[in-house]
Amino acid sequence: MRWTVCGLLFAATAINYVDRQMIGVLKPVLEQEFGWSEAHYADIVLWFQAAYAIGFLVAGRFVDAVGARLGYAVAFTLWTAAHIAHGLVGSVAQFAAARFALGLGEAGNFPSGLKAVAEWFPQRERAFAIGLFNAGANVGAIATPLIVPAITLAYGWRMAFIATGVISLLWLVAWLAFYRRPEQHAKVAPAELALIRSDPVEVAGKVPWLRLFAVRETWAYVVPKFLTDPIWWMFLFWLPDFLGKRYGLDLTSFGIPLVVIYLLSDAGSVAGGWASSRLLQRGWSVNAARKATMLACALAAVPIVTVQYVDRLWLAVLLIGLATAAHQAFSANLLTLPSDLFPRHAIGSVVGIGGTAGAIGGMLIAKFVGYVLDLSDSYAPIFAVAGSAYLLALLAIHVISPRLQSARSFGMVI
Repeated sequence: MRWTVCGLLFAATAINYVDRQMIGVLKPVLEQEFGWSEAHYADIVLWFQAAYAIGFLVAGRFVDAVGARLGYAVAFTLWTAAHIAHGLVGSVAQFAAARFALGLGEAGNFPSGLKAVAEWFPQRERAFAIGLFNAGANVGAIATPLIVPAITLAYGWRMAFIATGVISLLWLVAWLAFYRRPEQHAKVAPAELALIRSDPVEVAGKVPWLRLFAVRETWAYVVPKFLTDPIWWMFLFWLPDFLGKRYGLDLTSFGIPLVVIYLLSDAGSVAGGWASSRLLQRGWSVNAARKATMLACALAAVPIVTVQYVDRLWLAVLLIGLATAAHQAFSANLLTLPSDLFPRHAIGSVVGIGGTAGAIGGMLIAKFVGYVLDLSDSYAPIFAVAGSAYLLALLAIHVISPRLQSARSFGMVI
């Protein structure tokens, strides 16, 4: 049953990324219809990120209070309504408002998903489970350039938003029908429940939210999220634009390159989670397994700094795919840190704080990218930032928490 839960989380994350990526795929169409500049588009992205930052703080605490089942249902309903609303707007201000509402709702995806993983998986399986459900992001990113252009060319961009939103409501029905905590689920066998609860028993309790900011391990999650999340946002919102400007691709031709890039990302997400989980099973410490895997990922991202100067499309696709795979593998391990370091009743709050930091970084990267492109129309400085972010993030983790010691051991959050 725990893998069925993982499948539901995978599907929700795929839908989440279809909804957020659509504006990037439709950027050329919307720019032509509304006369947007790079700065206008950057501002629309920024408002999404601002709401995402606010929403993560609220969502993390909300999910800890009401649980993953209700928390996920509320978040999904909010972001789907906002997504459908995109099909009804017609100006920069209205798009910004719709994106703001979307950001508030989508902020609930990862706090809810990580809370569910902590409820349903023992520590030794969590990185792999997170890697699997996080791979839904890449499936969403693959589906978007295949589905959305077809709907847009046939029925217009407004119907693309409305149709994808309405169809996705089927997930909400499945989630509410299936999801329960393992102890409350009628189909969980005693042997599986024993496996799920094989970690040491935690003392129940509530964590004062502000107290988390005084714990070093909180910052071991927050700082790398601030450094690396913006790189994924940049890929998500500007990659179609880069392929169009650098290689002359358009709405009908950038689909296959994007599919290849995000298939590589999918492989990275699963492989990154599998690798550290495998090392744990072989007797490595959490500290060594997570950091060794993240180091390999950080090094794999470095070649992206050269892609602006690559003339051959498919070599560029390979370099970008390697970087996005590295990001997803790195993230699969980074996303396990809250459950590695904190008790279950604090996970949503820690994830929320880290998500807010990542969204603030996303706001900064949006303004940075818009400024660089308006000034020089070159992606070289942008990819230079992308290639160095992961090494900086891993360095920050190691400086803040050299041993990835559980916050429980300090008696600070129980």
